[in-house]
Amino acid sequence: MKIIREIPSVDLSDFTNGDPERKTDFVKQIGTAFEEIGFVALKGHFLEPKLVEDLYREIRDFFALPLETKLKYEIEGIGGQRGFTSFGKEHAKGRTVGDLKEFWHFGQPLDDQSKYKGVYPENVEVNELPGFNKTGNFTYKMLEKTGVYLLRALALYIGLDENYFDEYVMEGNSILRPIYYPPITEDPKGALRAAAHTDINLITLLMGAQGKGLEVLNRAGEWIDATAKEDELIINVGDMLSRHTNNKLKSTVHQVANPPREEWHTARYSIPFFMHPVSDMKLNVLENCIDEDHPKLFEDITAGDFLFQRLKEIGLV
Repeated sequence: MKIIREIPSVDLSDFTNGDPERKTDFVKQIGTAFEEIGFVALKGHFLEPKLVEDLYREIRDFFALPLETKLKYEIEGIGGQRGFTSFGKEHAKGRTVGDLKEFWHFGQPLDDQSKYKGVYPENVEVNELPGFNKTGNFTYKMLEKTGVYLLRALALYIGLDENYFDEYVMEGNSILRPIYYPPITEDPKGALRAAAHTDINLITLLMGAQGKGLEVLNRAGEWIDATAKEDELIINVGDMLSRHTNNKLKSTVHQVANPPREEWHTARYSIPFFMHPVSDMKLNVLENCIDEDHPKLFEDITAGDFLFQRLKEIGLV
């Protein structure tokens, strides 16, 4: 068993530049990393630095709004899937203590002709910030584009057609989640900025992972730092993909640790993109991931039903 103590780094341009040998190498690199640790640092993605800068400015301005203003955008009855979720509402599966964060959700911007119009909740418009939704929606599409190419590489790695995932994710129920972790002002009494958990979705693409805080549990039971360079995203496997591949691709436990006490006064921002498929995708274990040594581990379920189960478990519905 190989023990990983540093998150591997890969370059998506190796997959997209048209060189068959580099493409094959990328597929092997990311597939092996996702089997061994479930995380990579990725460069060569489709986010321009200016877009990242613009989105951070918009989300800082939003979270700086008065609480009563932000609460106007907390929509009842949709499990926090769009708009604002206030401080401490979400907790990790198996815990009751709320995480030390508040966040916003951008969802799939659908055309009026889409069959998912009326199935997914509508995005919520922030009246006080004219550039907020436009910037968030454009970032969403660039991260979705990056995720499509990553899933194409993973489809090849597990022996599927390269475009296997395309029909499921092009109008998928994905979520862009800007998170604000406020300064810690009193003893958190066991609460973390984000307690140990695995992600629900297919893959997560994380902006704002620079610096310490995000930690990943390796196979030796050690917490290792998941840090990225300025031009990199952190990518990890979610439970939907892990389930679909019979745990061949590893959904790894991770957390956002609290800073040392002398840094409690510092806030933290983070922006993950949770890539979900359409609700009616079957997450049934793939036949080519089952053999004598790897019996089927999971019951059949759709992505929509699995999402609803997990939203209940983390306290959002």
